[in-house]
Amino acid sequence: MNIYLIIILAIIAFRYLLESTSDLLNLKAVSPDIPEEFKGYYDAEKYGKSQDYLRETTRWGLFVDSINTVVLVIFILAGGFGWIDGIVRSLSLGPILTGVCFAYFMMLTVTVLGLPFSIYSTFVIEKKYGFNRTTPKTFVADFFKSMLLMFILGGAIFSLVLWIFGGLGDLAWLYCWGAVAALQIFLMFIAPYVIMPIFNKFTPLEDGELRDAIEAYAKSQGFKMKGVFCMDGSKRSSKSNAFFTGFGKTRRIVLYDTLIKNHSVDELVAIIAHEMGHYKLKHIPSAIVRSLVVSCFMFFLLGLCLNNEGLFAAFGVDNLSIYMSLFLFGFLYSPVSMLVGIVESIISRKHEFQADAYAAETSGLGESMISGLKQLSVDNLSNLTPHPFTVFLTYSHPPVLQRIRAIEGKIEN
Repeated sequence: MNIYLIIILAIIAFRYLLESTSDLLNLKAVSPDIPEEFKGYYDAEKYGKSQDYLRETTRWGLFVDSINTVVLVIFILAGGFGWIDGIVRSLSLGPILTGVCFAYFMMLTVTVLGLPFSIYSTFVIEKKYGFNRTTPKTFVADFFKSMLLMFILGGAIFSLVLWIFGGLGDLAWLYCWGAVAALQIFLMFIAPYVIMPIFNKFTPLEDGELRDAIEAYAKSQGFKMKGVFCMDGSKRSSKSNAFFTGFGKTRRIVLYDTLIKNHSVDELVAIIAHEMGHYKLKHIPSAIVRSLVVSCFMFFLLGLCLNNEGLFAAFGVDNLSIYMSLFLFGFLYSPVSMLVGIVESIISRKHEFQADAYAAETSGLGESMISGLKQLSVDNLSNLTPHPFTVFLTYSHPPVLQRIRAIEGKIEN
């Protein structure tokens, strides 16, 4: 058997077993006892509901992942990549257009096959626990908007990558990384004005106590911004969040309307102070730099793996091509991607603690921050006692109990 095929099947099996083990351990960590910090926020019935939600979403995720993994292995062993490649090559469109058509075919197939699972998750599970507010009309509109963006942006970027690798020699990987990095940064600038409004409505926060409090805090931190906006998150879900977006003069503070509805002014200012901590402590630019370094390494490895005959043979693909190299390389790179994700999660959790500390110090609203975190966890039916292995593997934020205790320690000091 082809050595590349053995390695790839081993990677797929390892990833599946690792994540499944994490999920099962997480389910075993569920405790019926309400943590002391959440007494008064949760009653027994509501806390039981949060655990039921965790169990159902986890089991559904395991089921979907199992189906996807089995289908992927069958597709690889049956030579599915070679079969689709033969179809797009028969159109005789040239190397770049053929590659784009192959990418479209693959992404469209994966998206359509995943649609029933997404529909069930949204309209059955999320609805059952009171989260879903997405109408069928909104769901369909989101689907077609996402597909259109994928076809336009994805097609343009993929075409650029194919052109660079096809004609710029040994350093093509470096030029390609530079071009893609520039595009990513450009999209970060235009996203608040062009991409995000395609899916959600952003309205300036109306005058009043909340806006005055947020603007006063932002001014105290020397934070210049375009404005404070409310996003219609309730259009799709009752879950809530807040975030900063944009750079320079395009910076915005965005609050979900569900967040505004369920929290006091002090709690909302404390949440904004946390996001301010990320900004002031340079977490965002450092994350961008790390991302650029990782992507540079990825493109370097990709350049080494282009048109590898053994890799093509493993997938049953007869004709060498740059576009197929990009897809097949993804399987070999997935362990690196997983490792990078774990390291990024470790860094992110550290940054969350730092942002919490910054918020408590600069706003003087540590108690409000704690009450806000508690209410946010209750509203989202968050898992209060995740297994440490699951936290290590996937959590970008520390468990809420750890955050609360760290803030309490900051207040005491």
